Amino acid sequence: MKSLVLASCIVASMGIAAAQNPGTRPPAPPPPPRLNPNWPVRDAHTPGYIKATELPDGTIPQPEVDGNFILGPSHPPAPELDPPETELRGSVVMFTMNSADSKIYPGIGRDPGTHGTPDPNDHSKMIVTTSHPMAYTRKVGVYVPKEYKHGKLAPFIVGADGPDRLLFATVDKLIHEGKLPPMIVISIANGSDGHGDAQGSERGFEYDTVSGRYAEFVETEVLPRVEAEAHVKLSHDPDARATTGGSSGGAAAFSMAWFHPEWYHRVLTFSGTYVNQQWPYNPETPHAAWEFHEHLIPESERKPIRIWMEVADQDMYNLAGMNDGFHDWTLANENMARVLASRGYHYQFLFAKNAGHVDKDVKYQTLPEALEYVWQGYKPPTR
Repeated sequence: MKSLVLASCIVASMGIAAAQNPGTRPPAPPPPPRLNPNWPVRDAHTPGYIKATELPDGTIPQPEVDGNFILGPSHPPAPELDPPETELRGSVVMFTMNSADSKIYPGIGRDPGTHGTPDPNDHSKMIVTTSHPMAYTRKVGVYVPKEYKHGKLAPFIVGADGPDRLLFATVDKLIHEGKLPPMIVISIANGSDGHGDAQGSERGFEYDTVSGRYAEFVETEVLPRVEAEAHVKLSHDPDARATTGGSSGGAAAFSMAWFHPEWYHRVLTFSGTYVNQQWPYNPETPHAAWEFHEHLIPESERKPIRIWMEVADQDMYNLAGMNDGFHDWTLANENMARVLASRGYHYQFLFAKNAGHVDKDVKYQTLPEALEYVWQGYKPPTR
């Protein structure tokens, strides 16, 4: 009798367990931790987002194709960047630029620990009372490939927030593998150089201003120094010139080509700040870089620009407390992809799962392919 009771208890307990755990499937793994608990995790299939092709985890699109793609959640480094630190075949020349020598950017800065406040009558405006003239120095790094032929005009790419060792290494490797033409890389530090950002700072003034001013600074003040310091000649063909940057540097990269397509045709951005960060306020572009996808691109004739873009599911959201509706980085980049498609641009847009703002792992995964995409169709001169 005791054995029957014991058997009944065992059967009963098994029944309870089966009821609590139906089937034999293991429990679902927990979702990856949120990279920033203050920002929402966006779904690439959200109504209103542009339709995109979901790729197998760990893969990236081919560099020959236009369109919209979803990455992740794993981000292994590209073969060209594994291991990431490799000795360059080419060389890097460094020099410093001073604010006292600049006619375009004499320098501003914001008092440490201060920011700004939204205009109570219009949250799309930021009031900054602690910005004032401030001197700066900026470093510029110039990568010259081993294959560069002295005295010949060379294609080049201009990068923001430099000097960027990763950009140098990636271009160096792709040139060696025959995937990019031999080109110069010009990697320019912003005037704040790590000491301040956004409204009222030198970096914000340079990168978030929606105009051709930064391109004009590069053209008239940086490129002549590059040619003199690195002993190179830079092409004047806009098809032989590219721009790149992340965050506000990405917005600056796009502004360079948008306002001066006679100088630049190729753009590459990570987590581009196509949002409302401009200061001082400009009534001609009241929503700052949000205007690119709100009005400027959809209401303008198509320009000869090819662009590669990336944004993350946990990208920045509603910073600076403005609550103006123009500070969602993921939505801004989704909107950019939509209007670029509607106007017939050549572009490739990647939505990265399990990733943050200008995500390092995503950069190591995608930068080689992004550079190959941006330089599609380039034909070096025959002589």
